[in-house]
Amino acid sequence: MAVSFNSIPAKVLTPFFYAEVDNSQANTTSESMQTLLIGPKLAAGTAAVLEVVPVSSAEDAADLFGAGSVLHRAVAAYRDGDSSGMLYVLPVNDPEAGVAGAKPVTISGTATEAGTLSLYIGEELVQVPVAAQDNAAAIATAAAAAVNADTSLPCTAAAAEGVLTLTAKHKSLVGADFAVNVNLLGKTNGQTLPAGVGVSFGEGTSGAGVYDLEPAFKALKDEPYEFIGLFFDDATAWNAAKSAMAARWDYAAQLYGHCYTAKRGTVDALVTAAKAQNDPHLTLFGVSETDPNGVAERLGATIAQVAVSIRADPARPLQTLVLTGIPAPRQSDRFERDEREMLLTGGVATYTDTSSGTQIERAVTTYTKNAQGAADNSYQDSETLHTLGYVLRFLRSRLTSKYGRHKLASDGTSFGEGQAVVTPKIIRSELIAAYSELETAGLVENTALFKKYLVVERDATDPNRINVLFPPDLVNQLRILAVLAQFRLQY
Repeated sequence: MAVSFNSIPAKVLTPFFYAEVDNSQANTTSESMQTLLIGPKLAAGTAAVLEVVPVSSAEDAADLFGAGSVLHRAVAAYRDGDSSGMLYVLPVNDPEAGVAGAKPVTISGTATEAGTLSLYIGEELVQVPVAAQDNAAAIATAAAAAVNADTSLPCTAAAAEGVLTLTAKHKSLVGADFAVNVNLLGKTNGQTLPAGVGVSFGEGTSGAGVYDLEPAFKALKDEPYEFIGLFFDDATAWNAAKSAMAARWDYAAQLYGHCYTAKRGTVDALVTAAKAQNDPHLTLFGVSETDPNGVAERLGATIAQVAVSIRADPARPLQTLVLTGIPAPRQSDRFERDEREMLLTGGVATYTDTSSGTQIERAVTTYTKNAQGAADNSYQDSETLHTLGYVLRFLRSRLTSKYGRHKLASDGTSFGEGQAVVTPKIIRSELIAAYSELETAGLVENTALFKKYLVVERDATDPNRINVLFPPDLVNQLRILAVLAQFRLQY
C-alpha cells in the first residue's frame, strides 16, 4: 500500500466505500494577534483580579475595573484606535502598602463678575460656574462637586477654606499620574479666569507603592498575546515582565509577543530607566514631565495603533501613526528633537507632536547592549521582534500541519507516492517554498542567499530528529532618507 492513511485500517472486510478527511495540506491561516493590557483596578470594579477578561468597550471597563481607574482610561483610549480587535485585560490590585497621591489647587480672591473656571484634569475639561461675589471657599466647593460628578476622572475632590484637593483613586505612583491645569486652551479660545479670582498649584504628593507582576504573568499560562501593555512605571513590575517574556520566547514555549509601557520623566531619568532594563521584549515610551496627557491614555492609544498596524503587516514601520483621541501638548511640553535623539539612543521610544496630533516616531526597545556590555542594535526596533515572531509562527503552522505525523527517512530512500514519509531534502524544499512566500509578502529578502546558507540535516545521534539552520534576512524599515541638495547657480 503506497498511501498512508490516518484512520482507515490496512485490512477491512466490510464493504464498500470508505473516506477520511486530511487537512494537513490545506492550512493557509496565520495565528491571531491578541492584545492584553495589564494594570490596576479599583475596589469598585467587579472583575476578579489575576483573571483575564475580554473587554469590548470603555463602558464595560468602567464596570469591570472601576470608573476612572487606570484600566478604564486605558481601555477607552485603546478602543478609540482599535474598535474591533480582540482585547483582553488582566487586572491586579493596588499594593496593600500603597499611598494615594494628592494635588492641591488653591483658589484666592472674590469674583467681581460671573464667569467659568476651566479646570483640566489631564486633558479632561471640568467647567465650574462662578457667580459674581463668589469667594474662594464657594468656588473651591463648586469645583469639588464638579470633579466628583465626573466618575471617569482619575481622582476625587474635596474642598476646605478655598483649597481644592484632588486625590488619586489608585494607591500608587502610577495612579497619581494626572496633570492639573486651568485655562489650558488660553484666552484666544475663550478660557480666562473670572475677574478677581486667582488660582495657584501646590506640589502635593506623588503617591507610593509598587506592583508585583509575577502572579499576573503566571495567570497567563500558555495563552499567546502579541501586544502586552504594562500600565506600570516601576522597575519591580518591569523586571517581572522581563523574566516572563524571556520564558515566553523560549524554544519550548514559542508564545512570543512584545511588551509596551510608558513613563513620565526627564530625559536623564527615562534613559536611566531604559538602561536598567536592556530588554529586547520591552518598549518604553517616554513622556515629558509637563505633558498634560495621562500616561495611561497615551499608552492605551499607542498600543491600539501598534496592534492595528502589526496585524496588517508586522514589518511596516510604526512611525507617523497618529494616536486617536490624544491631542498634542503645547510646544513647551514636548521633547525637542535633540532630546528625542538622546532618548532613542538610550533605548527610549519617542513620539512627535505637531498641531495635528501626536504620532509614534520610533518604537525602539530598551535593548542597547549585549551580555558582554558591547553596543548591540540587533533588537533595536520592536518591528524586528514582531516580524521574527510572525515568521516563526508561520513556519510552525506550515510544518506541523503538513508533517505532524510523518515518518522520517534519509535522503535517497525509495518510498511510494502517498506515503507519509519525509526526508531532509523535502523539509529543505518546504522551507525554501515558505521563505519565497514570506518574501512575496514583503517580510524577508534575499532568497538566493537564504538557500545558500540554509542547512537541513538529520541528527547524527537521534534518528527521529531533523536539525535546521534557518537564516532569514528580515526586511528592514525605511527610517532615514538622506538628501544632499547640491545646488547650482548655473549649469
